[in-house]
Amino acid sequence: MLRKQWPAFLLAFVLPLLAVYWWWGGFAAVSVTETEAGPYRYAYLDYEGPIANMGKTHRIALGKFGKAGVVAGDTISVILTDPRDRQGQVRAQLGYLLDASAPLPAGLQEGRIARRPVHVAQVQAAVLLAPSKAYQGLADALVARGQTLAMPTVELYRPAGQVNRIGIFTLEMNR
Repeated sequence: MLRKQWPAFLLAFVLPLLAVYWWWGGFAAVSVTETEAGPYRYAYLDYEGPIANMGKTHRIALGKFGKAGVVAGDTISVILTDPRDRQGQVRAQLGYLLDASAPLPAGLQEGRIARRPVHVAQVQAAVLLAPSKAYQGLADALVARGQTLAMPTVELYRPAGQVNRIGIFTLEMNR
């Protein structure tokens, strides 16, 4: 009886899961390059806690942009500590890019990052999958060069602007 049911199981459960994983960019390739990036001006909130809970702080920062009537740019996360060293805990600056002439929304701090040489990992994937794919892609490329990941890193996420499209995640690490 079990042999007769496996095709139905495959069609009902496995294939839809694979399709969603594909749609979210789970099979997307990560491109790793060396370039220069920046300068960035951003407004942020300090964060310390589990890496999985950073989204709430991003939403709070976005709310402050809305209250101030300031247009928020791409999402930015400046990861200051390595979560592998602290059992998933991280210190970070979480916020949004800020136009050069835009006022700083109340309740947020201003950060600036100068133009600098970086290793860049980029992937088009859902925000839930993209960071792990980018970090793994960058780590693999660095190992081939005899290097390792080093903090701080800068994560930028540019949403596609459409519900049915997946955004672009960029991870930058100083060279």
